[in-house]
Amino acid sequence: MRYRLFAMPLLAQLAIVQTAYADEQRGNEEKPAQTPAVAEVYSAKDFFETLSVGLPGPGSLAFSPDGKKLLISSDTSGIANAYALAVDGSRAAPLTASREDAIFPISYFPRDGRVLLASDRGGNELTHLFVREIDGTVRDLTPGEKVKVEFMGWSADGTEFRILSNARDPSTFDLYAVDVANYDARMLSKSDGREMLGISPDGRWVVSSERSGTSDANLYLLDLVVGGPAKLITAHSGKALHESLGFTPDSKALLVSTDAHGEFAEAWRYDLATGKMNRELKGEWDVSWVKFSSSGRYRVSAFNEDGRTRLTIFDLVRKRDIELGDLPEGDIGQVRFSPDEAMIAFTISSDRSPPDVYVATLNEGRSRRLTYALGPKLKENDLIEARVVRLRAKDGIEIPSLLYRPKSASKDRPVPALVWVHGGPDQSRRGWSPTIQHLVNNGYAVIAPNFRGSLGYGKTFFHLDDRKHGDADLDDVVLAGEWMRKQPWVDSGHVAVMGRSYGGFLTTAALAFRPTAFEAGIDIFGVTNWERTLASLPPWWESLRKALYEEMGDPASDGERHRRISPLFHASKIRRPLLVVQGANDPRVLKAESDDLVAAVRANGTPVEYILFDDEGHGFRRRENLIRSQEAYLDFLRKYLRK
Repeated sequence: MRYRLFAMPLLAQLAIVQTAYADEQRGNEEKPAQTPAVAEVYSAKDFFETLSVGLPGPGSLAFSPDGKKLLISSDTSGIANAYALAVDGSRAAPLTASREDAIFPISYFPRDGRVLLASDRGGNELTHLFVREIDGTVRDLTPGEKVKVEFMGWSADGTEFRILSNARDPSTFDLYAVDVANYDARMLSKSDGREMLGISPDGRWVVSSERSGTSDANLYLLDLVVGGPAKLITAHSGKALHESLGFTPDSKALLVSTDAHGEFAEAWRYDLATGKMNRELKGEWDVSWVKFSSSGRYRVSAFNEDGRTRLTIFDLVRKRDIELGDLPEGDIGQVRFSPDEAMIAFTISSDRSPPDVYVATLNEGRSRRLTYALGPKLKENDLIEARVVRLRAKDGIEIPSLLYRPKSASKDRPVPALVWVHGGPDQSRRGWSPTIQHLVNNGYAVIAPNFRGSLGYGKTFFHLDDRKHGDADLDDVVLAGEWMRKQPWVDSGHVAVMGRSYGGFLTTAALAFRPTAFEAGIDIFGVTNWERTLASLPPWWESLRKALYEEMGDPASDGERHRRISPLFHASKIRRPLLVVQGANDPRVLKAESDDLVAAVRANGTPVEYILFDDEGHGFRRRENLIRSQEAYLDFLRKYLRK
């Protein structure tokens, strides 16, 4: 499932710190390669010595005030920490040195070297905001055992930053402004039950969302100067999804994402003075996001094109695209501007290469690579470029899928295969996946179907699985396995299924409800009991509860269906080997989900292996845990999938 992003132990740790889809296929069979290639085989450690590097999120100041340093996150130490990276590439100074909890940089302060940081405890998602002072000392700005905070950006004059906090009520988030001089917080807006999404740079306008379901949402504007109730700005008939893309830097307009005019999301500009709405951007695919430089001169936009990101930087003054030269092939992301807008920082990633940080000058387009994240033993030529294939379901629906074929796979040397099931609502996308690449490198073909209900293929496709979870989408997962068995280079009797979160649910559902469809399954923190999951939503998901119930069903009225699709209540049917991996601190899929399933399947006499990480949540962050889980996948598959 996908929803949005301590106390003394963390402070003690911090205090010590000084530091191509052109080759699509629509048939039922893929042509084999003429001559199998040979790739060096690497260990899980080799893959996870690759660094996870990234820039701070939207609304942040990634560049230092003097433009000489760049704030990045990196797990060089084995877990995410904050670093100050010189834009000339000369050095990266550690700002934090946690060995327990992941710490992510949020933003530089506008006029000095202070840094905002964010961290939770053991993956529990109760994120706190910290400040690292110039002398290196660290302070928790949002203390409280049950507090969860989200950074909302800076005021136009840089004298305060804005946050959402549930300190008053765990189920709702209020909007606060925090003074940069003394860190005093004042409430700007008390929650009215809607989800607040942003505040204009001038501090006047607040945009919030109200969902009546996953396919229908409205935006409201609250005027903090005039006062009064929030105003509906996206009135419409029928169902349409409206989301905020953020305010313009001059606080004169709000950019709105909407699918009210077709299958795919477009960007529209809402004029705050006149209330008029005009189209800003439209493409053949969903607009993913739009942002501007601080002056408003440059607009950066991204489209989600068949699982890849197409990004454009447009100069609104000169009316032309910015061309960046000397860059490797891959997707550009996380574009951040320097204070003077002369330079940008961004990441580039591909199927065979993880995100790396680059900087480029906007006038000349000259770029410089600042990080080298790929593991030191890995060679890109040994790794696999994914291909898009399109499977045809029995009802005629096309299922776009990513195919990873080992270099050695051939008709004479067929390989076992895996169906990789993404979480939800989400999408399997092109880009770096050490989990998949490691499996493929070790001789397993992988197909990642974007089953009905996946994002990125239009609103009709997205809603094809509403109230049909574990049914229509499960058929698509089984279809992917059947398609793999038909390939002459796949060992047709050895196909497994695996996935995370919602993908873990579909994995165990496949073993329970299609018990002969796969030879084995790997469930990574998957939902097994929808009754319990929907009844135990974290309090901070309250604003999303209505949308989730609209898609999955209300436990009060749909309990029978939830039991019918929950693998736990049908575990007696699971006869194929199963590996379950879980984080003890997971607030979304509780540990009890995996505990109960493991016990129930073991009662069948079915082989079950169980790995529990005491220091992880919904997704694993510590390198040693990533390596251990990856090694467990491979050991399990060698035992139960290979001949």
